[in-house]
Amino acid sequence: MVSIDLHVHLAPKFDPDELGIPGIGRAADGRLTANSSPLGPPSLYRPDEAETYLDRAGLDEAVVSVPPPFFRQGSPGTEQWVQAINDGLLQATERHPRLQPLAYLPLEEPEFAAKEYERVRTEGRFAGVCGPAGGRSVSLSDTRFEPLWTELDADARLLLLHPGTSPDARLEEFYLHNLLGSPVETIIATAQLVFGDVLSRYPGLRLLLVHCGGCVPAVAGRWQRGLDTRRPGVSTLIEPPRRALNRIFVDCLAHDPALIDHAVEVFGENRVVLGTDWPFAMGTDDPRGQLAHRSCAFVEQVATTNAARALGTHSGVRGR
Repeated sequence: MVSIDLHVHLAPKFDPDELGIPGIGRAADGRLTANSSPLGPPSLYRPDEAETYLDRAGLDEAVVSVPPPFFRQGSPGTEQWVQAINDGLLQATERHPRLQPLAYLPLEEPEFAAKEYERVRTEGRFAGVCGPAGGRSVSLSDTRFEPLWTELDADARLLLLHPGTSPDARLEEFYLHNLLGSPVETIIATAQLVFGDVLSRYPGLRLLLVHCGGCVPAVAGRWQRGLDTRRPGVSTLIEPPRRALNRIFVDCLAHDPALIDHAVEVFGENRVVLGTDWPFAMGTDDPRGQLAHRSCAFVEQVATTNAARALGTHSGVRGR
């Protein structure tokens, strides 16, 4: 079976001069820039290095998406920018069939996110879609998302949620915007989907949370207690939080064997997939190593069977 890393990042390929968005340019080393600051590390722009990583890790494929520096939530020119990065990601992976791209959807603009999904919906090279969890996005329980959820549900399409930049100024010190902000943004977005009954109403939606679900495993019991004691606003749900969480896939990027075990208890053995956050320093080059304390059979299930389940009909190396 095909072994897949579902959390790998790659930069799109396009000419910023042709795009014409103020503040977007190119550094001397070829990286794209926003207000003269490079967007991501150099390896992000080298798909051949992503394939070298796959060889080193003993994996067949990677599902690739743009990282948070490309989200640009609240910046001008969203529509033009999003179309450029989605078309550019197709171009960046065109000669690299082992790299399956995800189309980016700007969830801070629900109507345009749905419009962009319509534009890329029939492009077979996209393995699914991705979008920011939290950051400056509106609540994922907002009714304006109904058209998008309806289409993703009908298509049984993967949606990878990756934390956006936290708007909390308290996290500016000690690198807390990443060390704490990222897992918190993931849990906020997940709570909106669980308590908004989105996952229950759209069971075909294949949701993937990175970083082993962020803070979600730690509060699953607390969420259930909130329902059991009929706390204000959570007294009625189609299905309880514990059951809703069983609909979610999470990657294995936990940096803690105990958290892997807890995630298996919360989400289920068939809901954990490989994810590395390559090529960023907070990731890992050895995704199987995150699971090494468990059985070899489980590790291979995560790498192959669970990955195929998350991707649905959109799995497998293109051209096979």
